[in-house]
Amino acid sequence: MKKQIKIALLALAMSPLMSFAQQSFSSPDLAASALVNAVKNKDHAALGQLLGDDWQQFLPPDGVDPEAVDRFLRDWKLNHHVVISANTAWLDVGNDGWRLPIPMEKNDQGWMFNIAAGEDEIQTRAIGRNELSAIQAMHAYVDAQQDYYRLNHTWAKKIISTEGKKDGLYWPITPGEVPSPLGPNFSPSVPGEGYHGYRFRIISTGDKGDVALLAWPVKWGETGIMSFTVSQDDRVYEADLGAETEQKALAIDSLSPDSSAGWKVSAEPSHHP
Repeated sequence: MKKQIKIALLALAMSPLMSFAQQSFSSPDLAASALVNAVKNKDHAALGQLLGDDWQQFLPPDGVDPEAVDRFLRDWKLNHHVVISANTAWLDVGNDGWRLPIPMEKNDQGWMFNIAAGEDEIQTRAIGRNELSAIQAMHAYVDAQQDYYRLNHTWAKKIISTEGKKDGLYWPITPGEVPSPLGPNFSPSVPGEGYHGYRFRIISTGDKGDVALLAWPVKWGETGIMSFTVSQDDRVYEADLGAETEQKALAIDSLSPDSSAGWKVSAEPSHHP
């Protein structure tokens, strides 16, 4: 009987439903230092204590970019300070004052992180990263089409080649073979997942034989907002197609970046993670 009780207690302790009190601090500076140490040591248990048991559901679904983490830690070493306004505090790092989107709030227990309060900002920044990745992918596509044209004297009409053929911008290779013009990233390992929250499709430009690339968010408002298109002039256009983005994107069969339809040249802003 005692053995059964011990097993039951062990199972309860290992259950994901079991939660612990979120850690609090006497000052926001101490809270910020604890977070940085947890990030530096990749200590998920400590992050759970600092941010709450469900902290991972608020972060980008494809995880945090290791380069972004390294940049955050470098900026912290370079310069950091806490900005306090009443019972809320924010951590700014680096010479440019990049702000961590998760605020620290003071309550009866002390200062603690409130990741739920930063959810909107986290999603906004994730959308920005996805949109920037989509734009970079558009430029990579243009370069890949140029390589394909030099090999075949025609533009590729598809991104992924037919199995056993080289009629698209990407095809699998064996060791020692020359790589295809485009890498495999445009073909997600999980169907429907997209590439950084976006789907891509080659369309016509309206001119004989010429092609362009169209990109649109997998989930408008969640993985991205703007849709993008580019032809071989390497000029990226963008438009917000709204809640019916997917239906509208699938209905587009040729490039027509008409300003009256909302298309405009993309500003391509730089983005800090």
